[in-house]
Amino acid sequence: MNEQHRVAAFVDEYGLETDLAYRALDLESEIGEIAKEVATSTDYGRNPDAAAIASDEIGDALFTLLALAETADIDAGEALDESLAKYEARIESSGDAGSGQ
Repeated sequence: MNEQHRVAAFVDEYGLETDLAYRALDLESEIGEIAKEVATSTDYGRNPDAAAIASDEIGDALFTLLALAETADIDAGEALDESLAKYEARIESSGDAGSGQ
């Protein structure tokens, strides 16, 4: 995935290497920021149609997820292909993409 290579080059250029645990915690933090934006923009769920997320927050989460994939030595594009195939198989077998758990 070209985006993963861009993130890896950026991390290398600016000396942002870190361990897998930190990357995972950083991703959790970025997803939390997205959830906070949705919570506040909807008045904590009272107005779900008002949900809003700033594009830079999505970018932060993507950057962190791709950096995590790189740190874990996982090709993000291949992982996405695996997930799409899994969801497609679920939909074909049950009519629903959820895991049923």
